[in-house]
Amino acid sequence: MFRKTAGRRLKSDHRLPHCNAIWRGCPIQRIILDCDPGHDDAIAILLAAHAPTLQLEAITAVAGNQTVEKTAYNALRICSFAGITSVPVAAGMDRPLVREQHIAASIHGETGLDGPILPAASISLAPIHAVDLLIELLLASAGDIAIVATGPLTNVATAIRREPRIVPKIQRIVLMGGAIGLGNWTPAAEFNIFVDPEAADVVFRCGRPITMIGLDVTHQALATPKVRARIRDLSSPVALLVEELLGFFAGTYRRVFGFTSPPLHDPCAVAYLMDPTIFRVQPMHVDIELHGQYTLGRTVCDVHGITEQPANAEVGTALNAARFWDLLITTLATY
Repeated sequence: MFRKTAGRRLKSDHRLPHCNAIWRGCPIQRIILDCDPGHDDAIAILLAAHAPTLQLEAITAVAGNQTVEKTAYNALRICSFAGITSVPVAAGMDRPLVREQHIAASIHGETGLDGPILPAASISLAPIHAVDLLIELLLASAGDIAIVATGPLTNVATAIRREPRIVPKIQRIVLMGGAIGLGNWTPAAEFNIFVDPEAADVVFRCGRPITMIGLDVTHQALATPKVRARIRDLSSPVALLVEELLGFFAGTYRRVFGFTSPPLHDPCAVAYLMDPTIFRVQPMHVDIELHGQYTLGRTVCDVHGITEQPANAEVGTALNAARFWDLLITTLATY
């Protein structure tokens, strides 16, 4: 079992010199992380909480990789272990807007966070529904909060539908989901979009700036043995936890998809807000397939502008893997 670490957010003058050199003078971006932990969501939480240029205002959990009861508790366990105790964690929607629930137990296990033996959570859920927390924070903001969504988009879509006044308050939405190419849950659809395509449709039609970090990008962020060795070498309890998470994730990705190294999906969305120059994106129009017998949940990306519809998203096409891992490992080193 991992021993608990204090893990509090470091003051700027305590960060690594390398980190200071990169981030000195960068503006602070306020974010809400909407997620469904999940091994890669757990690492996204750790990245967001210590990212030098991000201010994590809240973590909102949604059903996806597991039931919302489990994903919310997993967020609490990760935050407790890492000492992320001042960020409210709220549980949200327990099922898609109109469809039956799907979970990814084949990838993330029965708890949603199988593998590491984590202590019980020492903090509790915020006494507010995640959708209400999203609405409350956004309405009270100056339009300076970005939503980073790394699970199904049910919480975000429900908040938009329940309180349309939040829409102009959303600075931008960066989401991990979708693909230009092949899916990973069906031949056509990526898991997060397939689970709740109607929610994704609401979000892509909301009119706010959207960056879609899909499988085309995240499958380039492979946790190779060399990367995992660098993380192990940090030797902190949090780094060793990340290595355990990657170890379980590697096993399921090898068994289910035949990957020799696991892709780290969700931290890519956080990393985009930290340093968008790591990524290549292209503006395009994206529609969500809601009716296809074989293509339900597909993100239909008009790469070549064939429909002549205006772009409603920036869609990721590539990332610099070396710089991505440098960013993640440098941030993990602050725990």
